[in-house]
Amino acid sequence: MPYLSGQYGNASSRHYEGRMAKQAIELAREQLAAAVNAHPSQVIFTSGGTEANNLALKGFQQMHAGAHIACSRIEHASIMVPAKSLKAGEIAVNAQGRVEIDSLPKENGALASIMAVNNETGVIQDIKALAERVRHSGGVVHTDAVQALGKVEVDFAAWGVQMMSLSGHKIYGPKGVGALVVDKAISLYPQLQGGGHEKGRRSGTENVAAIVGFGAAAEMMAGEWPARMKRSMQLRDRLEQNLNKSMDEVCIFSQETERVANTSMFSIPGIDGEAMLMALDEAGFAVSSGSACDSKSIEPSHVLMAMGIDEPTARGAIRVSLGKDSTEQQVDDLVGAVSQVAKKLGKLAAAW
Repeated sequence: MPYLSGQYGNASSRHYEGRMAKQAIELAREQLAAAVNAHPSQVIFTSGGTEANNLALKGFQQMHAGAHIACSRIEHASIMVPAKSLKAGEIAVNAQGRVEIDSLPKENGALASIMAVNNETGVIQDIKALAERVRHSGGVVHTDAVQALGKVEVDFAAWGVQMMSLSGHKIYGPKGVGALVVDKAISLYPQLQGGGHEKGRRSGTENVAAIVGFGAAAEMMAGEWPARMKRSMQLRDRLEQNLNKSMDEVCIFSQETERVANTSMFSIPGIDGEAMLMALDEAGFAVSSGSACDSKSIEPSHVLMAMGIDEPTARGAIRVSLGKDSTEQQVDDLVGAVSQVAKKLGKLAAAW
């Protein structure tokens, strides 16, 4: 809060107020680095995960002309869209949404971008093993860990990746701030050029308040996430068990592989996901039919399609995210609402 009011110095200025702002940013850099086992000098603050992802892919490609880039087919739109413009290759996944290790790029100097945790299904990738395979071929690995931070142990050094994207709002920090953690051996062409902020890798006056909030959230998250996820796991299991009990048929995606505890994505045969979403919204429940960052899309989830899910089932998908303050009563009420809405929409579909 102080950095939204009285302490308004520009961190690039040399006067007292500027130096205080700079110190606050550097403290946040240390807090975030400690949370992901990286060195503070490896942290580049950005406006969010989208900018971090674009900097990783485009910045690498522009510094390494001709280098092969490949991305998994279940990446966030902020990877998929720039990857398409860069004519990147695809890394396949299996029916549970896990990366097929044999489809990893084998070219020397190639960049593989693989998200640590999927933002729709919650599936956890074995980034350490995948990174080891890519590095063995002489490649470089970037991981979008936006959805992983605060849900699993994120370890930049132990995972063996060279770049990692993070975002503040996924750990209860401010929206509009993120970071790209970069190995010192990796050269990136800056996408924002100007005054040479962030050691020349990302120019622009720093959003001091947001960065401070991100650092504080990272420090708080580091000590709390195991207990948060234990609680979320109990709630998610309760949700999925009661969904199965209350309906004749429900498809819970990626149920047979490791997922983060706070995410559940399911589909009810014959029920349109967008219609379900709107009805649940009217009932007071905020859910999603896919990625919240791509909510305007009317196409079925590209994640589910990459997993081989048929289009009608994919169009019926609903994603539920549980927070640190979610309760058993809320879960039970949601299941009741889903059951009622499904019956109503089923009758309307039958009548039509």
